[in-house]
Amino acid sequence: MPGEFVPRVRAVLAALPPGQVITYGEVAAEAGYPGAARGVGAVLRGSEGLPWWRVVRASGQLVPHLAAEQSRRLVAEGVTVVDGRVRGPRDLRDPRG
Repeated sequence: MPGEFVPRVRAVLAALPPGQVITYGEVAAEAGYPGAARGVGAVLRGSEGLPWWRVVRASGQLVPHLAAEQSRRLVAEGVTVVDGRVRGPRDLRDPRG
């Protein structure tokens, strides 16, 4: 990944308010690297202090090996989670703004 990828991804995630959920692909696109969703996952694995629990798969599914903690944190922020998936029309961020 180019040298600006990590700082840009960190900036997108740092600006994400409580209760708002975004997909890995949306983070990559907002950072200026559409198609780099896997790279976003790598940044999250290697960074502390970022709201990793607000990032889900494109389907709304939680991260399988972190689903219990991710669900707990999202529910605490007012996000509806049912069967390991974010639910509700306003839970996933509208990429159009």
